Amino acid sequence: MPKRYRTTVTHLEMREDPRVHCPPPFGHYALFRAVDMPIHFYRYLYHVVGHNHVWVHRKKLDDEALAAIVHSPNVEIYVLYLDGSPAGFFELDLRHLPRAELSFLGIVPEFIGRGLGRFLLCEAIRTAWDRNPSKVTIQTCTLDHPRALPLYQRHGFVPYAQEEVELEDDGEGPGF
Repeated sequence: MPKRYRTTVTHLEMREDPRVHCPPPFGHYALFRAVDMPIHFYRYLYHVVGHNHVWVHRKKLDDEALAAIVHSPNVEIYVLYLDGSPAGFFELDLRHLPRAELSFLGIVPEFIGRGLGRFLLCEAIRTAWDRNPSKVTIQTCTLDHPRALPLYQRHGFVPYAQEEVELEDDGEGPGF
């Protein structure tokens, strides 16, 4: 039986480049743009990063529908590696320029608490503003990590709307 979750979604925006800089993480790290990422690897990252936070929307898409999004030339996915292992990722949606959206940003659970979220957010913000949008948007909800909303606000995002939604997670989906 599917589980239902009620959550408050906060929509945030940034209307000017804050020119943020965060120190790099400790250890050997690399941040790569994944071009035409294999769908199974995207599903892996999405699941590992999002399963504790009820990320369900992309799980419901079949491979063809998911590939249409993540392989779009106007969607950029960056994967953070730390000491050789994937540690997190962010997804930048540029399909609706001049608005750039940080669709997803998250850290693999084993790497939480090392400052990687702050570093990854700074890199996502810098990458988004390098594309010359008029604004950058992101959203978070009460099911996300409790430090997500304060982190976004500290880096210059301002809430502009909230809504109550219900999510349904059947624990399944293509690939997981």
